[in-house]
Amino acid sequence: MLEDFHFLRPEWLLAIVPGVLLIWYWLQRTQSDSGWQQAVDAQLLSALMDETHKTSHRWLGRLLMAGVVLGCAAIAGPAWEKLPQNVEQRNDALVIVMDLSLSMLAQDVQPSRVERARQKITDVLRLRDEGLTGLVAYAGDAHSVVPLTDDVGTIENLLAALGPEMMPVPGSNPDHALEIAHELFTNSGLLQGRILIVTDGIDSINSVTRHRNQAFPISIIGIGTTQGGTIPLDKLRQPGKVLLTQEGNQVVALLDHQRLDEVASLSYGRYEPAVLSDADILSALDTRLPGEDETLEVEREFDTWFDQGHWLAVLLVPLALLSFRKGVVLTPAALAPVAVYLACAIAVTIVPGQATAAAGAAPASTVSTPLSDWWDSLWMNDDQRGHAAMRYGQPEKAATLFDDTQWRAAARYRSGDYPTAHQEFLLDESVTGTYNQGNALARLGEYEQAIQHYERVLSSQPEHEDATFNKELLERLLEEQQQAEQEQNEDQQSQANNDENEEQQDQQNQQQEQSDQQQDSDQSEEREQESEEQAEQQQEEGEQQQAQVEEDQAERDEKQEALEQWLRRVPDDPGGLLKRKFTHETKQRLRRGDYENRQGEKIW
Repeated sequence: MLEDFHFLRPEWLLAIVPGVLLIWYWLQRTQSDSGWQQAVDAQLLSALMDETHKTSHRWLGRLLMAGVVLGCAAIAGPAWEKLPQNVEQRNDALVIVMDLSLSMLAQDVQPSRVERARQKITDVLRLRDEGLTGLVAYAGDAHSVVPLTDDVGTIENLLAALGPEMMPVPGSNPDHALEIAHELFTNSGLLQGRILIVTDGIDSINSVTRHRNQAFPISIIGIGTTQGGTIPLDKLRQPGKVLLTQEGNQVVALLDHQRLDEVASLSYGRYEPAVLSDADILSALDTRLPGEDETLEVEREFDTWFDQGHWLAVLLVPLALLSFRKGVVLTPAALAPVAVYLACAIAVTIVPGQATAAAGAAPASTVSTPLSDWWDSLWMNDDQRGHAAMRYGQPEKAATLFDDTQWRAAARYRSGDYPTAHQEFLLDESVTGTYNQGNALARLGEYEQAIQHYERVLSSQPEHEDATFNKELLERLLEEQQQAEQEQNEDQQSQANNDENEEQQDQQNQQQEQSDQQQDSDQSEEREQESEEQAEQQQEEGEQQQAQVEEDQAERDEKQEALEQWLRRVPDDPGGLLKRKFTHETKQRLRRGDYENRQGEKIW
């Protein structure tokens, strides 16, 4: 107990000093004889004054000082043991719908509309420290990028990979995207939530308003300008070209504020044009939902320090009972120092609180210094300092601070130390621990073991969407790797066969040379000429075979180099995996006949 003893709010201990000083000052003022010692002789005054009053006053002062010490110590939160606590999160769900049509390549806003959309969505994610967030991307059809999750870091990591060039079907179909958004809410068991569309235009108002629902307001952030811009096709491997109409005219994508405002209003949401600050986000998401201040209990538990300060509050009961005695209640003259003391105590608690809030919102500097570390250690325990370091984007530092093994493992994972993170995740035998072990193994390249961990998670929680998504992703990656290995094995087998044929040809050449040497020197010139022609022909065939072998070897080397480059690119190119996922989903929908005839619709 002594090893774990600490105060949860140690800043309140500083309030003891001004509290004791104020009580001492009050005692000095109230113990004076109200100026009688200057008007009455000292011997006469001692006979007139009651000395027992001074004695009782001193005891009262001591009790008040003890009460201040006990009260501040109780508020400081003494703790020495942890108790499991259920985790709750705010009942706030948001699905971000990102437009990836070709018009988002326009550069009327710099560097481009799609880049500005990524930046704006990143700002949305960093403002959301509670609740669930999902991401849907759409062009001619729509795809779920990330289901509703509280891990906004995953969404932020995938944003950079999203672009119009990866969408299988060109066009702009928010109708399908909103269907998927509502599916995400339904799969998560949510009866209300917000939808935010980040787009540069909506062709059909009905494609959005048909999904209008007060429980799921649809807000819009517009990207672009009213002057518009042409659509460059550099991303589509057509450098220097722009998108043209069938008549050969340049397509100019315009942003219609009035139309987007009308769509958002009809869908119980708000419309805001994108600006550099967060004002557009705060306004667009300022749609009140019933019960949004409520919290939902999630399937997690964390050990938290148990505040034992209430036991010290029991010791204050005798002092409170003593205040009911006649003459003990503080006089109006004594209320002034008490008010000053309360103001000082409030100031002590507000200053650290303001610093924390400012740091959590937009830290001016995240540079750690020995002085700042020492200062933080006065107010926060190691786990709290670790959480602060994670918020500031310093997972390496957080890993050295956390006492909680699971938080430390998460920090190791965020910092890229996957082997150590996997070892620490092994200490957690829950479903969450198994899922985290699978993530660490996937990062280490142990795809088969990672899939086994995801299967164990799904056997316990079949509705675990993150495990399902990761499992399918790794299975496709394994299939591609196995196909690449099979091709490599076939190339190696072909090389071995070519080497064997070459060796047999060399042996035949040697035998032929020996037979030529054993021929009789009296053979006719005609026979010698035939032999020379045959040797030349064999030599030409050998040279051709050798050239073919060298060409095959060069082709195999080229394939091997391409394979190695592909393997090196896989972990750092989530866009390729997402593109294959989108293509696979589109092919499945085509086989099911989910698409209507789109002839005549514009492709941007």
